[in-house]
Amino acid sequence: MNWKRPVIGVTGPDHGGLAAWWFTRLAVWRAGGRAVRITPQRPRHVQELDGLIIGGGADVAPDLYGAEPTRPPEIMAEEITRGETGWFRRGLALLAFPLMLLIRRILTTRSPDRNTDRDEPEQNLLRAALERDLPILGICRGAQLINVTLGGTLHQHLTGFYQESPNIRSLLPRKTIHVEPDSRLAGILGCATCGINALHDQAVDQLGQTVRVTAREPNGVIQAVEATSKTFVLGVQWHPEYLPHHRRQQRLFRALVQTAREPRRSV
Repeated sequence: MNWKRPVIGVTGPDHGGLAAWWFTRLAVWRAGGRAVRITPQRPRHVQELDGLIIGGGADVAPDLYGAEPTRPPEIMAEEITRGETGWFRRGLALLAFPLMLLIRRILTTRSPDRNTDRDEPEQNLLRAALERDLPILGICRGAQLINVTLGGTLHQHLTGFYQESPNIRSLLPRKTIHVEPDSRLAGILGCATCGINALHDQAVDQLGQTVRVTAREPNGVIQAVEATSKTFVLGVQWHPEYLPHHRRQQRLFRALVQTAREPRRSV
């Protein structure tokens, strides 16, 4: 039997983002696929792909959803600081997390708040993948771009949602989400309440066409969406690639690769 790994495109920036790329590549390989890196300077045609992962990174430009850029409130820095302090207090005795953090810091360069050079080619690739009904997984920025491409908008800053508690930014799964029971996400993760990590400053606001919410934080921040008109279009606000030891999170990549093996319906 001729067994071939599905080719999964993984988008990212031209400069930086190496940690996310290598962790995602590993996750795709473990799931049975073969990841290929896609950047503005290293494009791929959609016909070369069996599936697509829109990776994290710089904020989606607000002009893509008809908004003017706004400055983050000053309190944002305080929230991030308090969250990181808690990260140390809760105990990083486990080897996996310090090692992962070290790798990420070595391989990651400081990215700009926005990367307009990435927005256009990435959105064009996403539109082409949607037209071909390729299975798509959006991670953080990727989830946001899926919603924007389908006509939705974003919260540019999340400070107002975290007035009673800090906005946690951590590779550890320290945030809690509630998953919609009848969603594809619930079927993949197999949980109603799950722990996730968080590195984001933005989130989905108004939903795009055929987009539904599949997970939220207790304060209402949207943490996952899916497009109901397609076979497999799922966006998660967190970073499952940085949780390689969590089987539940790795099921996201397994589901993507499994769907990529299946014959696509005509669109």
